[in-house]
Amino acid sequence: MKRFKFLVSLHTRQNDFQRAQATSAEEAAQKFGIDAEIAFAENDAVHQSTQILQAIQNSGPSRPDAVLVEPVSGTALPQVASAACNAGVGWVVLNKSPEYLAKLRREASAPVFSVSSDQEEIGRIQGRQFAALLPKGGSILYIEGPSQSTSARKRTAGMLETKPSNIQVVILKGQWTEESAERAVDSWLKLATSFGAEIDLVGAQDDSMAIGARKAFQKITSERERERWLGLPFTGCDGLPGTGQAWVGKGWLTATIHIPPFAGTAIEILLKALQEGKQPPLEHTVGVSFSIPSLEALKIIS
Repeated sequence: MKRFKFLVSLHTRQNDFQRAQATSAEEAAQKFGIDAEIAFAENDAVHQSTQILQAIQNSGPSRPDAVLVEPVSGTALPQVASAACNAGVGWVVLNKSPEYLAKLRREASAPVFSVSSDQEEIGRIQGRQFAALLPKGGSILYIEGPSQSTSARKRTAGMLETKPSNIQVVILKGQWTEESAERAVDSWLKLATSFGAEIDLVGAQDDSMAIGARKAFQKITSERERERWLGLPFTGCDGLPGTGQAWVGKGWLTATIHIPPFAGTAIEILLKALQEGKQPPLEHTVGVSFSIPSLEALKIIS
């Protein structure tokens, strides 16, 4: 039986969820007896496009049978997707569901589909967490993912949909990494508008950025100010056992949202489709996310 080869293209090694995606892919590859090459784009959409194009333009056994990509760009690389399908290479999008997939599925000889979390629902859960933690309202310092990320935009939209009107939001930009959030908060703290700001909670769109924010506040020289900031609730997303869940247990985060890594699930769907020689029945498969602790428990904490 043919041993399939897949290229798994992810954002960056500096993000715990991306590392979990890589581990999920590697475990699935070992389980199903395939080869999975993990490539990180270091948050650079051009670099990611180049990596994938170079792989699918190879000839012979070095060319992958399929590409699984968590796109850095908001467009999800439609031209690269077309090039892959034209070369008979399968195309799987992780954490997005681009509109171009339907057309590709009708035309491609190889499997085309997506697997992701419901990004808007993740945002809605976070908005409900804010409501539970701030029952009387207040202000949130909110660290959002990069502007080009559809996941970031959808999470913000979901959060704004469910957070109460008496909760105000100050938005900073990060890059899904601890270091980027630390820099963003460092810069914000230097602004005149941050002095005396009445922030009641620090929320981030992933756990690593929430921890980066904590690190920025830990550098404040005034002990009184430092303790005030570090005494606030901090929340994130991803909720992986070794990071987000562990940080909740240590008290570094008040809450997170569990988002299961699904690269392994995507590989299982892909392998079955290749073996059967047809498209998977679903164009888009959605994972389930939930609050840690539960929303009911957060209401008790508040």
